[in-house]
Formats: sequence, C-alpha cells, structure tokens
Amino acid sequence: MGYSATVLKIMLASPADVLKERQVARSIISDWNVVNAEDRRIVLLPIGWETHASPQMGDRPQAIINRQMLKDCDILVAVFWTRLGSPTGTAQSGTVEEIEEHVAKGKPALIYFSSTPVRPDSVDNDQYSALLEFEESCRQRGLVEEYDSLEEFREQFSRHLAQTVIREFTSELNTDVDMQIHSVPTLSSEARELLLEAANAPDGVVMMLDALSGIIIRTNKRKFGEYGDARSEAKWRRVVTELASGGYIEDRAGKGEVFFVTDQGYEAADSLGGENAV
Repeated sequence: MGYSATVLKIMLASPADVLKERQVARSIISDWNVVNAEDRRIVLLPIGWETHASPQMGDRPQAIINRQMLKDCDILVAVFWTRLGSPTGTAQSGTVEEIEEHVAKGKPALIYFSSTPVRPDSVDNDQYSALLEFEESCRQRGLVEEYDSLEEFREQFSRHLAQTVIREFTSELNTDVDMQIHSVPTLSSEARELLLEAANAPDGVVMMLDALSGIIIRTNKRKFGEYGDARSEAKWRRVVTELASGGYIEDRAGKGEVFFVTDQGYEAADSLGGENAV
C-alpha cells in the first residue's frame, strides 16, 4: 500500500578521485530509506552529476549544474581525498562552489576528508596543496570529519546522516504530518462509507425511515444495512447518530428522518477522499 512522504534531496559533491565513496554514500542513503522511510514518512533522494545532470548551453558548466541539481537540495555531502577539483571561474573547484552556495543558504553540509594512504607519485602537488588550504578553511568555519578507510567512512556517514535528518527535518515534518492527520476526521469505517456516499449525492440527503419491519437508511440511491436484521439496523442507526453528533450531517426538521450533509461534512468527505486516493 502506498503512503505519502516528504522527499529530501541529498547532493553528492566531490572531485573525481572518490568514486568509491560516492557509491558508498548512495548505498547508505538507500539503506536509510529501507529502514526509515515508511515509518518517518521521509524519503532521501541522492542527487549527483552522474544521474541528474543533462546537456545545456548558455552559461558556465558549474552554474548549469547548480541550477539543475544543487538549487533544490536539502543536504549536501562533500568528500575529498587528494584533489580539490577544477576551477569554475568563480571558485577553486565545482565542489567548493557547491559547498559555498549551499552553506550560504543556511542548509546543512556534511564534509569529509580522507586520510587513506595514497601512492605519492599519483598525487598532483598543486591539487593537494589547494585541498589542504581549503580543509583548513573549513575547520575554521565549522565541524568536518576525517576518515582513513571506506569502512570508517561508511560508519561515520551512516550515523551523521541519521543525526542530520532527525535534527534538521524531523520535528518540522512531524508537525506537518500531525496537521494532516488531524485534518482527517476520526470516524468509524461505516461512518466514512456513509458520509462519502452522501457527499456524492446530488441532494446531500441521508434518509432514515422507520418501517413496519425495521428501518431504511438510504442515500444517493443506495441502501445501507440489512432490512429486518436487528443487529444491522442497530449498527447503521449508530452510524447516523455518529455523523449527526459530529456535525457532519444535520436533522433540519428535528424528526430524525431526513439528514443533510453540512459544510463540515463536505470538507471531511474531501479529506477522506484524498486519504483513500493515497
């Protein structure tokens, strides 16, 4: 059965020398969804150049990436090892530009630096020097994390991701969910069924008429309950009373025979209809 959920977009930002970490990050996000998405009504969507960028002309490449991917992201995850990346024209690298733009909007950024051993002859000294300077700048402006193996990165990011989602988003989203839940009336399944049928009737009328062998409850050309069955009639009489006492239908004549759907009833039916459609 489907369910409504809020989607949080997670930007994966990094130079090209940490592809394994990007794969690990996607795996962790997927695991989080498996464990938490349905209960928390939150789905995490990883965003990266390898899956979300598309060809476009007319601006700097990084500016296009920022519009296509970064702009609507809620969380940014950046990972570095030996490279800072290529200059964009306005920043030292695309990853740096993404971090700065994201942080400037007051959004959470998780930044990781790898201390995994590397062959010295494979390191670009200029890139590594620029990376060290940027790392020092980050440490002066906030908290960053260092790891020395893929497994340690997996453990750290898994924990930090859960903490960030709970700290930054859960309280706000729970309030929204509570409001949605309270907007849908708490009614018995029979009362919901009768109200939805009555709201669909052109005249919005529910009839409850006493006959010789029992009561007849009808709306929108449909009869409810089993005529002559005392148990069934008692149940549906209770349903009519439930709707009337809740203000969803009203007995204008005061005879307990003809009930009209109220404005509150129509609004409740709309809420119930939307809930059933999810």
